[in-house]
Amino acid sequence: MQRFSGLAVLSLAAGLIAAAPDQPSLKDAFHDSFRIGAALNAAIFTEEDARDAALVKQQFNSITPENVLKWERVHPRPGVYDFDLADRYVAFGEKNRMQIIGHTLVWHNQTPRWVFEDEKGNPVDRETLLNRMRDHIHTVVGRYKGRIFGWDVVNEALNEDGTLRQSPWLKIIGEDYIAKAFEFAHEADPKAELYYNDYSIENEAKRKGTIALIRRLQAENVPVAAIGIQGHDHMDWPSAELEDAALTDFAKLGVKVNITELDIDVLPRTTGQQGAEVTLHAEARSELNPYPDGLPDAVQEALAKRYASLFSVFLRHRGLITRVTFWGVTDAGSWLNNWPVNGRTSYPLLFDRNARPKPAFGAVLELVKQGASN
Repeated sequence: MQRFSGLAVLSLAAGLIAAAPDQPSLKDAFHDSFRIGAALNAAIFTEEDARDAALVKQQFNSITPENVLKWERVHPRPGVYDFDLADRYVAFGEKNRMQIIGHTLVWHNQTPRWVFEDEKGNPVDRETLLNRMRDHIHTVVGRYKGRIFGWDVVNEALNEDGTLRQSPWLKIIGEDYIAKAFEFAHEADPKAELYYNDYSIENEAKRKGTIALIRRLQAENVPVAAIGIQGHDHMDWPSAELEDAALTDFAKLGVKVNITELDIDVLPRTTGQQGAEVTLHAEARSELNPYPDGLPDAVQEALAKRYASLFSVFLRHRGLITRVTFWGVTDAGSWLNNWPVNGRTSYPLLFDRNARPKPAFGAVLELVKQGASN
């Protein structure tokens, strides 16, 4: 891994800030390695947030929607679809010649209760839920056939021990709900890439569960193009060695890997969990929000080294990884400002609250400049 002194990293970033708007771009720097993406909120892809929209156009060549293609937004009631914002998301990507990703088709969160229940509030039967899944996937994926490059078909189906999560999908349909979701997506758009996406699958138990799941799907000729490692990371997890081991194991499956939701939380953990379970909540305490007025230089430097360490691993696996997507564009818009503690001031991305590149941005670019891929 390339090492940087604090002064070197900070002065490099300062130079990049001064050079804006002509600063180097991530998409150009990593052009020969993998695509660089960002998850967009509606204000960005509608260009209501003109500043961040301009930053996305300058820096990224792949986009993922934060929410507008999730079930609760696009299919809120039986027989009712709302594609207004989803259409604008896809149009933004097409206008700017970006790789467009769909997120997400089958998930236990952000899915309305009606999907799993009858008019009396009782669980529906297997065939009813399969029909609802088929209708949803055929309608949503079919609408964007040939326009959306790849889909997160099933999201977060595993527990931390690698077993299947006891979601309503599993309880009502059975273990084949995952294969069925991929089957329906492939029917709707045979040329779209299809992904399984999850968090903390770097850990050994969950990694083994992921490998077992993908092997089962492959044995059934289910077209899984890539595994999505979400990458909601911390300053001390996953280690470079753990990340490398996970990528090495996944490579043996013969599928590609995407880093799909990358950010690095510099704030204190509220639980021992390393993942991104959105239902977690913790009460606000001052010690959980240690940097309300800005990130100290020492922490900026540590974050820069942490990003450099992870990107060194990504570059070593450049033939396996096809995309690295950040979950957000600037620190101001990061979901970590409100999870699992509402209102914290978080600093997990490469661009600060004013859309200026942080030292971590400079450290990542320096890796490519110096060819530090081993």
